[in-house]
Amino acid sequence: MPKRGRKYLEAAAKIDRDKLYTPAEAVKLLKATVTTKFDPTVEFHARLGVDPRHADQQVREVVVLPHGLGKKVRVLVFAEGEDATIAQEAGADVIADDEVIKKIQGGWVDFDVAIATPRMMGKAGRLGRVLGPRNLMPNPKAGTVVPGNDLPRAIEEAKAGRVEFRVDKTANIHAPFGKASFSEEQLLDNLNALLDTIVRAKPDGIKGVYMRKLVVVNAMGPGIKLEIPSTNPQNWQKS
Repeated sequence: MPKRGRKYLEAAAKIDRDKLYTPAEAVKLLKATVTTKFDPTVEFHARLGVDPRHADQQVREVVVLPHGLGKKVRVLVFAEGEDATIAQEAGADVIADDEVIKKIQGGWVDFDVAIATPRMMGKAGRLGRVLGPRNLMPNPKAGTVVPGNDLPRAIEEAKAGRVEFRVDKTANIHAPFGKASFSEEQLLDNLNALLDTIVRAKPDGIKGVYMRKLVVVNAMGPGIKLEIPSTNPQNWQKS
């Protein structure tokens, strides 16, 4: 077990390890347990009662956080011709032409979100080995494969704080939802938006307990356990 530093131990002492906190209580503790000199990202982690091996128990969704992520999001767009012009004018950071695609094949991934038009998916699809493991592959279900006239909306959402999450092979979900410097209200709004989306994404194929364990944490800080929300988000959203 790794030896913890003094600051971490002081932060951990503020948390009752046996208590499940409401979202409002948790965001207060997130701000009170910062142990770094930099402004850390705050993260949400969930252990779900799903079996990812079954297609009807997959959990994959997108949420646009009300207050964003507190960082600059670099958006790459697979587009050509008029669509490339639309993407540039909408604020895309990189247009994936043949030269850029060659760089990606070599392992370059200096961007946070990749968006593609349908007719460019043939070229984007060949980059699966590079983009897939990093969760950067454009996907229609995630809203990152869109026609040219919808590129401005997709780019705007990506830069505003669009978070895509999916259950991994161990039945866990991991997602950022802001910075520790955000106000308590901003963090609570973002966390509730994320929780609401996960609740609504409950697969029809699951028969038992959906949410088994929920934790929020700031980078290098101690975890804070959350109450398991009702399947009706209105029952806990303001708590």
